[in-house]
Amino acid sequence: MKIVAANRLTDGETVWLGAGDRWVDTIDAAHVAKDAEDEARIAAAGNAALSANIVVDVTLVDVEIVEGRILPKRLRERIRAGGPSIHPEIGKQARDAALSAA
Repeated sequence: MKIVAANRLTDGETVWLGAGDRWVDTIDAAHVAKDAEDEARIAAAGNAALSANIVVDVTLVDVEIVEGRILPKRLRERIRAGGPSIHPEIGKQARDAALSAA
């Protein structure tokens, strides 16, 4: 299973290709390709967005589904999904904590 990750050109945020080939801010909203044909389709959509200067660093990411959540197999991609690792009060992990507390 794979997803497409990239960085949005306007602000550098990590984004994932979601349903309808729209870029989403959370990994849980990413479209998971479950076969080679779908992998090729999402890779092409990512590369089209790269060519249109919407995103950079388009990457196919190996993932697994763990307890209903998308979990990248590589540590690098897990870090990208969580946001900056320099402090837990900034980035996506801070936003997720704030939403959980609400």
